[in-house]
Amino acid sequence: MSKKSSITTWILIAMILGAVVGYGCNTAFPDPKVAKEIAGYISIVTDVFLRLIKMIIAPLVFSTLVIGIAHMGDASTVGRVGVKALAWFITASLVSLTLGLIMATLLHPGVNIGLPLPDVGAATNLKTNAFTLKDFVSHLVPKSVAEAMANNEILQIVVFSIFFGTAIATLGERGQRMAGVIEDLAQIMLKITGAVMWLAPVAVFAAIASTVTTQGLGILITFAKFMGSFYLALFVLWGLLTLAGFAFLGRRVFELIRLIREPFLLSFSTASSEAAYPKLLDSLDRFGVNRKISSFVLPLGYSFNLDGSMMYCTFAVLFIAQAYDIHLPLGTQITMLLLLMLTSKGMAGVPRASLVVIAATLNQFGIPEAGLLLIMGVDQFLDMGRSATNAVGNSIAAAVVAKWEGQLAAGPVPETEKDIPGEEPRTTAEA
Repeated sequence: MSKKSSITTWILIAMILGAVVGYGCNTAFPDPKVAKEIAGYISIVTDVFLRLIKMIIAPLVFSTLVIGIAHMGDASTVGRVGVKALAWFITASLVSLTLGLIMATLLHPGVNIGLPLPDVGAATNLKTNAFTLKDFVSHLVPKSVAEAMANNEILQIVVFSIFFGTAIATLGERGQRMAGVIEDLAQIMLKITGAVMWLAPVAVFAAIASTVTTQGLGILITFAKFMGSFYLALFVLWGLLTLAGFAFLGRRVFELIRLIREPFLLSFSTASSEAAYPKLLDSLDRFGVNRKISSFVLPLGYSFNLDGSMMYCTFAVLFIAQAYDIHLPLGTQITMLLLLMLTSKGMAGVPRASLVVIAATLNQFGIPEAGLLLIMGVDQFLDMGRSATNAVGNSIAAAVVAKWEGQLAAGPVPETEKDIPGEEPRTTAEA
Protein backbone atom coordinates (compact mmCIF):
# COMPACT_ATOMS: atom_id res chain seq x y z
CA MET A 1 0.00 0.00 0.00
CA SER A 2 2.83 2.33 0.88
CA LYS A 3 4.46 1.67 -2.50
CA LYS A 4 1.26 2.72 -4.31
CA SER A 5 0.98 5.83 -2.15
CA SER A 6 4.63 6.61 -2.83
CA ILE A 7 4.15 6.56 -6.62
CA THR A 8 1.08 8.80 -6.34
CA THR A 9 3.01 11.23 -4.13
CA TRP A 10 5.88 11.35 -6.59
CA ILE A 11 3.48 12.10 -9.44
CA LEU A 12 2.05 15.03 -7.49
CA ILE A 13 5.55 16.32 -6.68
CA ALA A 14 6.52 15.92 -10.35
CA MET A 15 3.52 18.00 -11.47
CA ILE A 16 4.48 20.86 -9.13
CA LEU A 17 8.17 20.74 -10.03
CA GLY A 18 7.29 20.59 -13.72
CA ALA A 19 5.19 23.76 -13.45
CA VAL A 20 7.99 25.55 -11.56
CA VAL A 21 10.71 24.51 -13.99
CA GLY A 22 8.50 25.28 -16.99
CA TYR A 23 7.72 28.75 -15.65
CA GLY A 24 11.42 29.36 -15.06
CA CYS A 25 12.30 28.33 -18.62
CA ASN A 26 9.47 30.41 -20.06
CA THR A 27 10.68 33.46 -18.14
CA ALA A 28 14.37 32.92 -18.93
CA PHE A 29 13.76 32.31 -22.65
CA PRO A 30 10.97 34.66 -23.82
CA ASP A 31 11.72 34.01 -27.52
CA PRO A 32 8.97 31.55 -28.62
CA LYS A 33 11.31 29.71 -31.00
CA VAL A 34 13.95 29.16 -28.31
CA ALA A 35 11.30 28.16 -25.76
CA LYS A 36 9.81 25.67 -28.23
CA GLU A 37 13.22 24.15 -28.90
CA ILE A 38 13.95 23.77 -25.18
CA ALA A 39 10.51 22.29 -24.58
CA GLY A 40 11.18 19.81 -27.36
CA TYR A 41 14.24 18.48 -25.53
CA ILE A 42 12.40 18.38 -22.20
CA SER A 43 9.48 16.46 -23.72
CA ILE A 44 11.77 13.68 -24.99
CA VAL A 45 11.20 11.85 -21.71
CA THR A 46 7.43 12.12 -22.06
CA ASP A 47 7.60 10.99 -25.68
CA VAL A 48 9.64 7.94 -24.69
CA PHE A 49 7.21 7.09 -21.88
CA LEU A 50 4.15 7.40 -24.14
CA ARG A 51 5.91 5.32 -26.79
CA LEU A 52 6.52 2.63 -24.16
CA ILE A 53 2.82 2.78 -23.26
CA LYS A 54 1.84 2.47 -26.92
CA MET A 55 4.31 -0.42 -27.22
CA ILE A 56 2.48 -2.46 -24.57
CA ILE A 57 -1.14 -1.36 -25.18
CA ALA A 58 -1.90 -3.60 -28.19
CA PRO A 59 -0.54 -6.89 -26.76
CA LEU A 60 -1.94 -6.04 -23.31
CA VAL A 61 -5.45 -5.34 -24.64
CA PHE A 62 -5.35 -8.40 -26.90
CA SER A 63 -4.11 -10.87 -24.29
CA THR A 64 -6.29 -9.71 -21.38
CA LEU A 65 -9.39 -9.37 -23.55
CA VAL A 66 -8.98 -12.77 -25.23
CA ILE A 67 -8.48 -14.49 -21.86
CA GLY A 68 -11.47 -12.68 -20.38
CA ILE A 69 -13.73 -13.75 -23.27
CA ALA A 70 -12.36 -17.30 -23.37
CA HIS A 71 -13.19 -17.79 -19.70
CA MET A 72 -16.67 -16.32 -20.01
CA GLY A 73 -17.67 -19.66 -21.43
CA ASP A 74 -19.85 -18.91 -24.44
CA ALA A 75 -20.84 -16.27 -26.96
CA SER A 76 -24.12 -15.54 -25.17
CA THR A 77 -22.22 -14.41 -22.05
CA VAL A 78 -19.96 -12.19 -24.15
CA GLY A 79 -23.00 -10.71 -25.87
CA ARG A 80 -24.79 -10.10 -22.58
CA VAL A 81 -21.82 -8.32 -21.00
CA GLY A 82 -21.27 -6.32 -24.21
CA VAL A 83 -24.89 -5.18 -24.33
CA LYS A 84 -24.79 -4.09 -20.68
CA ALA A 85 -21.55 -2.20 -21.24
CA LEU A 86 -22.81 -0.47 -24.40
CA ALA A 87 -26.07 0.49 -22.65
CA TRP A 88 -24.01 2.21 -19.95
CA PHE A 89 -21.74 3.86 -22.53
CA ILE A 90 -24.62 5.24 -24.59
CA THR A 91 -26.34 6.62 -21.48
CA ALA A 92 -23.11 8.17 -20.22
CA SER A 93 -22.43 9.68 -23.66
CA LEU A 94 -25.86 11.30 -23.80
CA VAL A 95 -25.42 12.70 -20.27
CA SER A 96 -21.94 14.05 -21.08
CA LEU A 97 -22.98 15.69 -24.34
CA THR A 98 -26.14 17.17 -22.78
CA LEU A 99 -24.20 18.48 -19.78
CA GLY A 100 -21.78 20.24 -22.13
CA LEU A 101 -24.69 22.02 -23.83
CA ILE A 102 -26.34 22.96 -20.52
CA MET A 103 -23.17 24.27 -18.87
CA ALA A 104 -22.11 26.28 -21.92
CA THR A 105 -25.62 27.78 -22.11
CA LEU A 106 -25.65 28.69 -18.41
CA LEU A 107 -22.07 29.97 -18.10
CA HIS A 108 -21.77 31.77 -21.50
CA PRO A 109 -17.97 31.24 -21.73
CA GLY A 110 -17.82 32.70 -25.26
CA VAL A 111 -19.65 35.98 -24.51
CA ASN A 112 -17.40 39.06 -24.27
CA ILE A 113 -14.18 37.04 -24.27
CA GLY A 114 -12.09 40.15 -24.90
CA LEU A 115 -9.95 38.55 -27.59
CA PRO A 116 -9.69 39.33 -31.30
CA LEU A 117 -11.64 36.75 -33.29
CA PRO A 118 -9.78 34.82 -36.01
CA ASP A 119 -10.80 35.64 -39.56
CA VAL A 120 -13.55 33.27 -40.69
CA GLY A 121 -11.34 32.12 -43.55
CA ALA A 122 -8.35 31.24 -41.39
CA ALA A 123 -7.10 27.66 -41.85
CA THR A 124 -6.95 25.21 -38.95
CA ASN A 125 -5.14 22.46 -40.89
CA LEU A 126 -7.40 19.77 -39.43
CA LYS A 127 -8.82 17.00 -41.62
CA THR A 128 -12.54 16.78 -40.99
CA ASN A 129 -13.63 14.46 -43.76
CA ALA A 130 -12.76 11.27 -41.87
CA PHE A 131 -15.68 11.43 -39.49
CA THR A 132 -18.61 10.00 -41.39
CA LEU A 133 -20.85 7.12 -40.34
CA LYS A 134 -19.79 5.11 -43.41
CA ASP A 135 -16.08 5.50 -42.63
CA PHE A 136 -16.63 4.68 -38.95
CA VAL A 137 -18.53 1.45 -39.65
CA SER A 138 -16.03 0.25 -42.26
CA HIS A 139 -13.17 1.19 -39.92
CA LEU A 140 -14.50 -1.16 -37.22
CA VAL A 141 -13.15 -4.28 -38.96
CA PRO A 142 -9.38 -4.47 -39.44
CA LYS A 143 -7.98 -5.26 -42.87
CA SER A 144 -5.06 -6.85 -41.06
CA VAL A 145 -4.69 -7.60 -37.36
CA ALA A 146 -0.96 -6.85 -37.69
CA GLU A 147 -1.77 -3.41 -39.10
CA ALA A 148 -4.31 -2.78 -36.33
CA MET A 149 -1.77 -3.62 -33.65
CA ALA A 150 1.00 -1.65 -35.35
CA ASN A 151 -1.23 1.44 -35.42
CA ASN A 152 -2.72 0.84 -31.94
CA GLU A 153 -6.24 0.80 -33.36
CA ILE A 154 -7.92 -0.17 -30.09
CA LEU A 155 -11.39 -0.69 -31.57
CA GLN A 156 -10.09 -2.94 -34.33
CA ILE A 157 -8.04 -4.92 -31.80
CA VAL A 158 -11.18 -5.33 -29.70
CA VAL A 159 -13.13 -6.67 -32.71
CA PHE A 160 -10.41 -9.22 -33.57
CA SER A 161 -10.00 -10.21 -29.90
CA ILE A 162 -13.73 -10.88 -29.57
CA PHE A 163 -13.60 -13.28 -32.54
CA PHE A 164 -10.39 -14.89 -31.27
CA GLY A 165 -11.56 -15.30 -27.67
CA THR A 166 -14.97 -16.62 -28.69
CA ALA A 167 -13.32 -19.17 -31.00
CA ILE A 168 -11.08 -20.41 -28.16
CA ALA A 169 -14.13 -20.74 -25.88
CA THR A 170 -15.99 -22.86 -28.43
CA LEU A 171 -13.06 -25.28 -28.84
CA GLY A 172 -13.38 -26.50 -25.26
CA GLU A 173 -10.37 -28.51 -24.08
CA ARG A 174 -8.57 -28.08 -27.40
CA GLY A 175 -8.61 -24.34 -26.91
CA GLN A 176 -7.14 -24.50 -23.43
CA ARG A 177 -3.56 -24.89 -24.69
CA MET A 178 -3.79 -21.65 -26.63
CA ALA A 179 -5.62 -19.98 -23.73
CA GLY A 180 -2.75 -20.96 -21.44
CA VAL A 181 -0.18 -19.43 -23.80
CA ILE A 182 -2.12 -16.17 -24.10
CA GLU A 183 -2.65 -16.08 -20.33
CA ASP A 184 1.13 -16.32 -19.89
CA LEU A 185 1.47 -13.49 -22.42
CA ALA A 186 -0.95 -11.38 -20.34
CA GLN A 187 1.12 -11.97 -17.20
CA ILE A 188 4.33 -11.04 -19.07
CA MET A 189 2.76 -7.84 -20.37
CA LEU A 190 1.59 -6.91 -16.86
CA LYS A 191 5.16 -7.38 -15.58
CA ILE A 192 6.47 -5.12 -18.35
CA THR A 193 3.75 -2.62 -17.50
CA GLY A 194 4.88 -2.52 -13.88
CA ALA A 195 8.43 -1.69 -14.96
CA VAL A 196 7.31 1.01 -17.42
CA MET A 197 5.13 2.69 -14.79
CA TRP A 198 8.11 3.53 -12.63
CA LEU A 199 9.00 6.12 -15.28
CA ALA A 200 5.63 7.83 -14.79
CA PRO A 201 6.74 10.59 -12.34
CA VAL A 202 9.65 11.60 -14.60
CA ALA A 203 7.35 11.62 -17.64
CA VAL A 204 4.79 13.72 -15.75
CA PHE A 205 7.49 16.24 -14.79
CA ALA A 206 8.65 16.53 -18.41
CA ALA A 207 5.08 16.83 -19.77
CA ILE A 208 4.13 19.69 -17.45
CA ALA A 209 7.50 21.46 -17.81
CA SER A 210 7.48 21.37 -21.62
CA THR A 211 3.89 22.62 -21.84
CA VAL A 212 4.44 25.54 -19.47
CA THR A 213 7.76 26.37 -21.16
CA THR A 214 6.04 27.04 -24.49
CA GLN A 215 2.65 28.31 -23.32
CA GLY A 216 3.61 30.04 -20.09
CA LEU A 217 1.24 30.50 -17.18
CA GLY A 218 -0.03 33.78 -18.64
CA ILE A 219 -2.18 32.00 -21.22
CA LEU A 220 -4.14 30.49 -18.35
CA ILE A 221 -5.09 34.00 -17.19
CA THR A 222 -6.09 35.06 -20.71
CA PHE A 223 -8.42 32.10 -21.10
CA ALA A 224 -9.39 31.92 -17.42
CA LYS A 225 -13.12 32.28 -18.08
CA PHE A 226 -13.27 29.57 -20.73
CA MET A 227 -11.00 27.15 -18.86
CA GLY A 228 -12.66 27.83 -15.52
CA SER A 229 -16.10 27.22 -17.02
CA PHE A 230 -14.97 23.99 -18.63
CA TYR A 231 -13.36 22.61 -15.46
CA LEU A 232 -16.46 23.58 -13.49
CA ALA A 233 -18.46 21.52 -16.00
CA LEU A 234 -15.99 18.66 -15.52
CA PHE A 235 -16.48 18.80 -11.75
CA VAL A 236 -20.22 18.53 -12.29
CA LEU A 237 -19.66 15.55 -14.62
CA TRP A 238 -17.41 13.87 -12.05
CA GLY A 239 -20.18 14.36 -9.51
CA LEU A 240 -22.78 12.81 -11.84
CA LEU A 241 -20.55 9.85 -12.62
CA THR A 242 -19.90 9.29 -8.92
CA LEU A 243 -23.63 9.60 -8.20
CA ALA A 244 -24.39 7.03 -10.89
CA GLY A 245 -21.77 4.75 -9.39
CA PHE A 246 -23.28 5.27 -5.93
CA ALA A 247 -26.68 4.20 -7.25
CA PHE A 248 -25.28 0.77 -8.18
CA LEU A 249 -22.22 0.32 -5.96
CA GLY A 250 -23.34 2.14 -2.83
CA ARG A 251 -20.66 3.66 -0.61
CA ARG A 252 -18.03 1.47 -2.25
CA VAL A 253 -17.89 3.95 -5.13
CA PHE A 254 -15.81 6.23 -2.89
CA GLU A 255 -13.39 3.37 -2.32
CA LEU A 256 -13.13 3.00 -6.11
CA ILE A 257 -12.43 6.72 -6.51
CA ARG A 258 -9.65 6.41 -3.94
CA LEU A 259 -8.12 3.40 -5.71
CA ILE A 260 -8.04 5.10 -9.13
CA ARG A 261 -6.34 8.29 -7.91
CA GLU A 262 -3.00 7.19 -9.40
CA PRO A 263 -4.27 6.47 -12.95
CA PHE A 264 -6.39 9.64 -12.64
CA LEU A 265 -3.30 11.76 -11.92
CA LEU A 266 -1.31 9.93 -14.59
CA SER A 267 -3.88 10.53 -17.31
CA PHE A 268 -4.34 14.14 -16.15
CA SER A 269 -0.67 15.05 -16.11
CA THR A 270 0.24 13.33 -19.39
CA ALA A 271 -3.05 14.25 -21.13
CA SER A 272 -3.24 10.63 -22.27
CA SER A 273 -5.98 8.12 -21.43
CA GLU A 274 -3.77 5.34 -22.81
CA ALA A 275 -1.15 6.04 -20.14
CA ALA A 276 -3.69 5.17 -17.44
CA TYR A 277 -4.97 1.91 -18.98
CA PRO A 278 -2.58 -0.54 -17.27
CA LYS A 279 -3.00 1.19 -13.90
CA LEU A 280 -6.79 1.15 -14.26
CA LEU A 281 -6.69 -2.62 -14.71
CA ASP A 282 -4.60 -2.90 -11.57
CA SER A 283 -6.89 -0.59 -9.58
CA LEU A 284 -10.01 -2.49 -10.66
CA ASP A 285 -8.31 -5.74 -9.62
CA ARG A 286 -7.79 -4.32 -6.15
CA PHE A 287 -11.38 -3.07 -6.03
CA GLY A 288 -12.56 -6.61 -6.68
CA VAL A 289 -13.61 -6.51 -10.34
CA ASN A 290 -12.99 -9.86 -12.00
CA ARG A 291 -10.33 -9.42 -14.66
CA LYS A 292 -12.48 -11.10 -17.31
CA ILE A 293 -14.95 -8.21 -16.94
CA SER A 294 -12.47 -5.32 -16.69
CA SER A 295 -10.35 -6.61 -19.59
CA PHE A 296 -13.48 -6.67 -21.76
CA VAL A 297 -15.22 -3.45 -20.64
CA LEU A 298 -12.19 -1.14 -20.47
CA PRO A 299 -11.07 -1.57 -24.12
CA LEU A 300 -14.66 -1.03 -25.24
CA GLY A 301 -14.80 2.07 -23.05
CA TYR A 302 -11.71 3.50 -24.68
CA SER A 303 -13.63 3.56 -27.96
CA PHE A 304 -17.21 4.19 -26.84
CA ASN A 305 -17.06 5.90 -23.44
CA LEU A 306 -14.92 9.04 -23.69
CA ASP A 307 -17.10 11.08 -21.32
CA GLY A 308 -14.76 14.04 -20.88
CA SER A 309 -14.00 14.32 -24.59
CA MET A 310 -17.67 14.23 -25.57
CA MET A 311 -18.68 16.88 -23.07
CA TYR A 312 -15.87 19.06 -24.41
CA CYS A 313 -17.21 18.72 -27.96
CA THR A 314 -20.60 20.30 -27.20
CA PHE A 315 -19.10 22.79 -24.76
CA ALA A 316 -16.47 24.02 -27.25
CA VAL A 317 -18.91 24.25 -30.18
CA LEU A 318 -21.23 26.49 -28.15
CA PHE A 319 -18.26 28.54 -26.92
CA ILE A 320 -17.18 29.27 -30.50
CA ALA A 321 -20.76 30.01 -31.58
CA GLN A 322 -21.12 32.46 -28.67
CA ALA A 323 -17.79 34.11 -29.53
CA TYR A 324 -19.05 34.81 -33.07
CA ASP A 325 -22.48 35.80 -31.70
CA ILE A 326 -24.24 32.95 -33.52
CA HIS A 327 -27.47 31.76 -31.93
CA LEU A 328 -28.22 28.05 -32.17
CA PRO A 329 -31.90 27.15 -31.64
CA LEU A 330 -32.71 24.29 -29.29
CA GLY A 331 -33.65 22.02 -32.19
CA THR A 332 -30.27 22.65 -33.81
CA GLN A 333 -28.50 21.90 -30.55
CA ILE A 334 -30.33 18.58 -30.19
CA THR A 335 -29.45 17.68 -33.80
CA MET A 336 -25.83 18.55 -33.08
CA LEU A 337 -25.89 16.36 -29.97
CA LEU A 338 -27.19 13.37 -31.92
CA LEU A 339 -24.63 13.93 -34.66
CA LEU A 340 -21.83 14.01 -32.07
CA MET A 341 -23.12 10.73 -30.62
CA LEU A 342 -22.06 9.14 -33.92
CA THR A 343 -18.97 11.10 -34.91
CA SER A 344 -17.41 11.00 -31.44
CA LYS A 345 -17.22 7.20 -31.60
CA GLY A 346 -14.38 7.47 -34.07
CA MET A 347 -12.19 9.41 -31.65
CA ALA A 348 -10.06 6.58 -30.33
CA GLY A 349 -6.55 6.56 -31.76
CA VAL A 350 -6.96 9.78 -33.78
CA PRO A 351 -4.46 12.54 -32.96
CA ARG A 352 -6.16 15.64 -31.48
CA ALA A 353 -9.42 13.82 -32.06
CA SER A 354 -11.63 16.20 -30.09
CA LEU A 355 -10.50 19.13 -32.22
CA VAL A 356 -11.15 17.17 -35.42
CA VAL A 357 -14.66 16.21 -34.29
CA ILE A 358 -15.37 19.82 -33.27
CA ALA A 359 -14.08 21.12 -36.61
CA ALA A 360 -16.37 18.74 -38.49
CA THR A 361 -19.33 19.81 -36.35
CA LEU A 362 -18.63 23.51 -36.83
CA ASN A 363 -18.50 23.02 -40.58
CA GLN A 364 -21.78 21.07 -40.50
CA PHE A 365 -23.71 23.84 -38.74
CA GLY A 366 -22.25 26.89 -40.48
CA ILE A 367 -20.06 28.07 -37.56
CA PRO A 368 -16.63 29.43 -38.59
CA GLU A 369 -14.13 26.62 -38.30
CA ALA A 370 -11.47 29.26 -37.64
CA GLY A 371 -12.95 29.62 -34.16
CA LEU A 372 -10.93 26.55 -33.23
CA LEU A 373 -7.86 28.79 -33.28
CA LEU A 374 -9.27 30.42 -30.15
CA ILE A 375 -8.91 27.24 -28.12
CA MET A 376 -5.94 25.51 -29.73
CA GLY A 377 -3.48 27.37 -27.51
CA VAL A 378 -4.99 25.97 -24.32
CA ASP A 379 -6.14 22.63 -25.69
CA GLN A 380 -3.29 20.79 -23.94
CA PHE A 381 -4.47 22.06 -20.53
CA LEU A 382 -8.06 21.10 -21.37
CA ASP A 383 -6.99 17.70 -22.68
CA MET A 384 -5.57 16.93 -19.25
CA GLY A 385 -9.02 17.23 -17.71
CA ARG A 386 -10.69 15.31 -20.55
CA SER A 387 -8.28 12.38 -20.26
CA ALA A 388 -8.68 12.16 -16.48
CA THR A 389 -12.47 12.21 -16.85
CA ASN A 390 -12.33 9.38 -19.37
CA ALA A 391 -10.40 7.32 -16.80
CA VAL A 392 -13.02 7.97 -14.12
CA GLY A 393 -15.93 7.13 -16.43
CA ASN A 394 -14.44 3.88 -17.68
CA SER A 395 -13.47 2.63 -14.22
CA ILE A 396 -16.98 3.23 -12.85
CA ALA A 397 -18.49 1.58 -15.94
CA ALA A 398 -16.34 -1.55 -15.46
CA ALA A 399 -17.24 -1.78 -11.76
CA VAL A 400 -20.97 -1.38 -12.40
CA VAL A 401 -21.02 -4.00 -15.18
CA ALA A 402 -19.12 -6.37 -12.88
CA LYS A 403 -21.75 -5.79 -10.18
CA TRP A 404 -24.54 -6.52 -12.67
CA GLU A 405 -22.79 -9.77 -13.64
CA GLY A 406 -22.14 -10.83 -10.03
CA GLN A 407 -18.38 -10.61 -10.70
CA LEU A 408 -17.54 -7.96 -8.11
CA ALA A 409 -15.90 -9.08 -4.86
CA ALA A 410 -17.74 -8.02 -1.71
CA GLY A 411 -14.67 -6.16 -0.43
CA PRO A 412 -11.27 -4.95 -1.68
CA VAL A 413 -8.92 -7.70 -2.86
CA PRO A 414 -5.53 -7.73 -1.07
CA GLU A 415 -2.50 -7.19 -3.28
CA THR A 416 -1.40 -10.82 -2.93
CA GLU A 417 -4.85 -12.24 -3.67
CA LYS A 418 -5.73 -10.61 -6.99
CA ASP A 419 -7.75 -12.69 -9.38
CA ILE A 420 -5.75 -14.38 -12.08
CA PRO A 421 -7.30 -13.40 -15.42
CA GLY A 422 -10.30 -15.61 -16.06
CA GLU A 423 -10.67 -17.07 -12.55
CA GLU A 424 -13.91 -16.69 -10.65
CA PRO A 425 -13.73 -14.18 -7.80
CA ARG A 426 -13.50 -15.65 -4.32
CA THR A 427 -16.48 -13.72 -2.98
CA THR A 428 -19.10 -11.97 -5.04
CA ALA A 429 -21.35 -9.15 -3.98
CA GLU A 430 -25.03 -9.91 -3.87
CA ALA A 431 -26.81 -8.91 -7.06
